[in-house]
Amino acid sequence: ISEDRGEMADTIADTRRLFSKPQNLNDAYGPPSNFLEIDVSNPDTIGVGRTRYTTYEVRLKTNLPIFKLKESSVRRRYSDFEWLRAELERESKVVVPPLPGKALFRQLPFRGDDGIFDDSFIEERRQSLEQFLNKVAGHPLAQNERCLHMFLQDESLDKNYTPSKIRQA
Repeated sequence: ISEDRGEMADTIADTRRLFSKPQNLNDAYGPPSNFLEIDVSNPDTIGVGRTRYTTYEVRLKTNLPIFKLKESSVRRRYSDFEWLRAELERESKVVVPPLPGKALFRQLPFRGDDGIFDDSFIEERRQSLEQFLNKVAGHPLAQNERCLHMFLQDESLDKNYTPSKIRQA
């Protein structure tokens, strides 16, 4: 037993050594090298009947030089995300991840809940859209596409824009 205890003490000492490595203060407190954070939040359902739709706030924070604004906030609806995905598929070499589904069953009449305007559905979709955007926007090739910059930073989306590449600022 005493032998085991000796080994155990050695192991603990070894582990302690691993963690007590002095940390360079600049690593700990310096600005993170590159970051791009995108939040999709504050869903807001607008209109009534057939013209009803939900918009989401898309907030971006970054220090990547390729983005014109270091912080921005725009409102987008699901069809805007579809537009972005289609543009990226056509214009870039990026394998674009799928969007969360169109939720056709939720649009059927005579449902017991609010269908696509049900809170739980909106929350699920919000999370999926956020994951989609973070995947796409984190891709260096997608970051060169004008459509991504417009989607993330332009107040209103000009869907008749001329596709082009963005050069590093």
